[in-house]
Amino acid sequence: MKEESAVRKIIHVDMDAFYASVEQLDNPSLRGKPIAVGGNRERGVVAAASYEARKYGVRSAMPSKIAARKCPELIFVKPRFDRYKEISLQIREIFFDYTDLVEPLSLDEAFLDVTVNKKDMPYATKIAREIRNRIKIELGLNASAGISYNKFLAKIASDLNKPNGQAVILPEDAEAFLEKLPIEKFFGIGKVTAEKMQEIGIHTGAELKERSLQELTRRFGKSGLHYYNIVRGVHLSAVKPNRIRKSISAENTFANDLSEPEEIQEALHKIVDELLRRIEKTAITGRTLTLKIKYADFELHTRSKSLERYILKEEIYPMTIELLHQESLAKPVRLFGIGLSNLNLTDPADEETGQLKIKYPL
Repeated sequence: MKEESAVRKIIHVDMDAFYASVEQLDNPSLRGKPIAVGGNRERGVVAAASYEARKYGVRSAMPSKIAARKCPELIFVKPRFDRYKEISLQIREIFFDYTDLVEPLSLDEAFLDVTVNKKDMPYATKIAREIRNRIKIELGLNASAGISYNKFLAKIASDLNKPNGQAVILPEDAEAFLEKLPIEKFFGIGKVTAEKMQEIGIHTGAELKERSLQELTRRFGKSGLHYYNIVRGVHLSAVKPNRIRKSISAENTFANDLSEPEEIQEALHKIVDELLRRIEKTAITGRTLTLKIKYADFELHTRSKSLERYILKEEIYPMTIELLHQESLAKPVRLFGIGLSNLNLTDPADEETGQLKIKYPL
């Protein structure tokens, strides 16, 4: 194994049945039942299926009619992509507490490079476990994670102990693991390519490894080099963040909706304390303070105030209370969030992720 491919610590976090789990979270009557997000019994395609539905063979991208035949008790739910995006952004804020090297693949999965992380935690496995616990406690959802020294292996590992689990593939175990892996399980080898490989006798990683680079290139073009490398555990693609951090925030969803002034002020004080802790850790501040209010019926409102200068830490709580009293609360509150934007950040640092010469404990 090349040294430069064995120094990074990459986590792939993958939410479990994300769309369906969000629907079950928001509607307790759906919990424990087979549901499909998208489509209906007559037409359309399943966008996501709960694990209860998957037991009947219902899968995403399956025509709804077939899904209904496989599971007569299947409940079809209209997708709410704004809601999924809202929760996805909250999940990413948790990621940003550990590293700014976050590469989202979709609303429900992302790569994190935690080789050097904000909490100075030496073990990526512990970081992954902590992130999963926070997602469960703060958002009520389950996530799985894979940990390895490159993105390819981390992605494969996240699928090994689903749902609500995690797995690690160590550098010294990678090649033996890949040799046993069915070719259709390789991340990046789609159905059509897998069928082509099987037609020429490549069914496992071991059989792929037997083929020369020349043969793979001749048969699969430029992808041949990629296949030659990945079966040997070589994949040097870095985690590529695709956005500058635009805000720093903290929020809390309450077990019981809040309506009394005293409990509201106490809740806001705790959220401000958490925001201040994050500000201390990141040295980030901003010119705009925003109070997010989500009512018991999930109606969402925001109130903001901007200054011409950066807001001082001791000003955050008084400004929050000022925003709170801009107008009366319309109904009991399910969630409060407090955030700073217009931050004191410029371009993201051009961080080196693949050449760090450090000890590698997973």
